[in-house]
Amino acid sequence: MKLRSLISLLLVVAALAGGAWWWFNKRTAGDQPQLRTAKVERGTLTATVAASGTLAATVQVQVSSQVSGQIREVLADFNSEVKKGQVIARIDPETFEYRVRQAQADVDAAQAQVGVQQATLASRRADLSRATINLEEAKRDLDRKNELVERNFISPAERDKAKSIYRALEQDVVTANAQIDLAQAQLRNAGSTVQQREALLASARVDLGRTIIRAPVDGVVIKRSIEPGQTVAVSLAAPELFLIAQNLRDMQVEVSIDEAEVSRLRVGQKTTFTVDAFPGRTFSGLVTQVRKAALNVQNVITYTAVVSADNESLVLLPGMTANVRVITDVRENVLKVPNAALRFKPPGMVDPAKSAAVSGAGFGASTLQAALDLVMSPAQAQGQSQGGGIQAYRERLERELALTDTQKASVDAVFLSMRERFAGIREAPQEERAALGEKLRNDMRRRINEVLDPAQRKTFASINAEIDARRAAMQAGADKPSVEAGKSTVTAGASATAAQGPAAASAAKPLAATPSSSSAPGGSAAQGGPGAQGGPGAQLRAFRDRLERDLALTDSQRTQLDGIFTGMRERFLAVREAPESERAKLSEANRAEMRARINDILDDGQKKKYAEILVELSGRTVSRGRVFVPGPEGSQSRLNCAWVCPMARAPR
Repeated sequence: MKLRSLISLLLVVAALAGGAWWWFNKRTAGDQPQLRTAKVERGTLTATVAASGTLAATVQVQVSSQVSGQIREVLADFNSEVKKGQVIARIDPETFEYRVRQAQADVDAAQAQVGVQQATLASRRADLSRATINLEEAKRDLDRKNELVERNFISPAERDKAKSIYRALEQDVVTANAQIDLAQAQLRNAGSTVQQREALLASARVDLGRTIIRAPVDGVVIKRSIEPGQTVAVSLAAPELFLIAQNLRDMQVEVSIDEAEVSRLRVGQKTTFTVDAFPGRTFSGLVTQVRKAALNVQNVITYTAVVSADNESLVLLPGMTANVRVITDVRENVLKVPNAALRFKPPGMVDPAKSAAVSGAGFGASTLQAALDLVMSPAQAQGQSQGGGIQAYRERLERELALTDTQKASVDAVFLSMRERFAGIREAPQEERAALGEKLRNDMRRRINEVLDPAQRKTFASINAEIDARRAAMQAGADKPSVEAGKSTVTAGASATAAQGPAAASAAKPLAATPSSSSAPGGSAAQGGPGAQGGPGAQLRAFRDRLERDLALTDSQRTQLDGIFTGMRERFLAVREAPESERAKLSEANRAEMRARINDILDDGQKKKYAEILVELSGRTVSRGRVFVPGPEGSQSRLNCAWVCPMARAPR
């Protein structure tokens, strides 16, 4: 009995000693640096400039009317293919036919007047002939009487009388010549009147011909603005009747480039772009023109770049919003290492950038609020402030402004481009961030205002005034922020998401967050994604459950999927150990790699459904990743990467 008790006591002591040894080793190991390894690779780095624009035909001809009247016939409709000279509409010609008749009558009257003047001229010439004959007779009579006076046969009084008659007839000849000159002038005037009336007749006939609207070029009607019976009124500007695209196989995108990026663009650079209508599909083009005319709206300077777009398949339509990436530089065969390998933070050191971002120091409370409002999802933004998020703002505009489908597409394109530009604020010096935030906010409002009609603009101004007032009221509290322990903290800026592979887009995430708000692969809870409160692990599990349920995975696919999520869970958790400024890029790279690996194990039908799930979770939001690469003599080049965004230096 004693031996058994002794053995039990020894076992307890051994267990305690083993536990103490294990706890001591674990604590010691926890104090040691945790090292991660990664493979150094060679590859290609590509620098790009991202912007958005609108697709349009390279040659678009606006067909207008040069005469006013009522539309009698419309012979072309939307999507009608027309040939040059083809009749596409007619204006009621009755009024113009009467004008032609009136002008013709005026010409006839003028020609008759020419005949009258010709007869008058002939009469005047006859009068001149008579006056000339009388003058010659008076001359002979005067000569005879002079001879008789010299012979004293007649008195000088007879001679003087004959001389007076001769002088009077001389004046008659002068008068007859003057009458002829007058008749000739009147004849020329009548001829000019005829020419004038004929010109008016020709003008009336031209106006009559203009009542027939013809296609000026071969092409496709992409817009029709008239209906039969509608009255067309021509005043200072000709009204638009049709818009004809000459060749839909030759398209172009007019892209607004920020002044900070325009110096990197050159004619001939390769571009890629996507459109929302074809998620996951990439189109190519070239920069054909960089216009030097600057657009200055509310102190925001942009330049227009024209990008060609090959549309042989005719899938691209005019008016589509294109998200363009211009390839400005390519580095081949460079060494690539993860960004985290180039940074070191001693244990216990507080990141000044993170502290400044959390407290709002150097950034400005109003600018921080603007970044939260424009970048974060509604639930996330409401967790930080009362300003709402970009999605809530967009839904409010759609609801209160009654946006049309075209306006919705334009507003979505504005939000997409502004999300990326707000992401760039964090790269600016802290003293400039407030001014940049205000400038970008004004630019966004200006671009949205351009797509609204006058009534909508009034409501839009009221909405913005309300938001500004609420932001001003909250600024006092924002200037003294406090972060409770255990709650997530967010740096100002915007997330960088990738749209690669079959997935059209990924949900926008906060720029950087503590582990409790890490980015999830399928979308945050605020965005309708899985895993509302469980952190990245719970979000991964919820996302995996949805894939298994909606895609009807086989046993083999479930096994492969579990292996993918097991590896990715560790990589998502490792994001929290990275520097604050790198977390968004690492999360983006993890999400892109996970989507690609999942897509590889699916069949064609599942891939289509998988893309639909990602589009649903993402809200079709696309943005870009960005990294600065050290160059010669300390210079930096900003590069955009499609998958894992590495930082490397070209080999010497």
